[in-house]
Amino acid sequence: MLLTELLHPGILQALAGAGHGARVLLADGHYPASTATGARARTVHLNLAPGLLDVTTVLDVLLRAVPVESAHVMVPPEGEPEPPAIAEYRSKLAPAPVGTLDRFAFYDAARSPDLALAVVTADTRTYANLLLTIGVRAEGTLTSR
Repeated sequence: MLLTELLHPGILQALAGAGHGARVLLADGHYPASTATGARARTVHLNLAPGLLDVTTVLDVLLRAVPVESAHVMVPPEGEPEPPAIAEYRSKLAPAPVGTLDRFAFYDAARSPDLALAVVTADTRTYANLLLTIGVRAEGTLTSR
């Protein structure tokens, strides 16, 4: 029995195989996951019904499971307002830097061979996509029993 709240076997397997610098995509329900993910990435579909599970919920669990070094968000075209999800992500990820990428640059980044895991959610918010870069475990964070 695991002592972590993260129990999804596919997500655990992908994260266990990912190291420093590997990337994790948290995709909203609009994201073209079949064509805009890295060829070696494990894809996990958590999109059972629209709005049932969003990127923020998955992010909250992942932040308690892996260190995040930095992140990138997908932003709308210039002149359009920033979606509320982006401010939410910046707040949750602080002090890690959160960069911005336009839609096609974000797709290119998610197609990187460094992408270890793509989690497709049922988030109905637009531009709710998030690309995390895994950091390193801080010294002294390993626990034993």
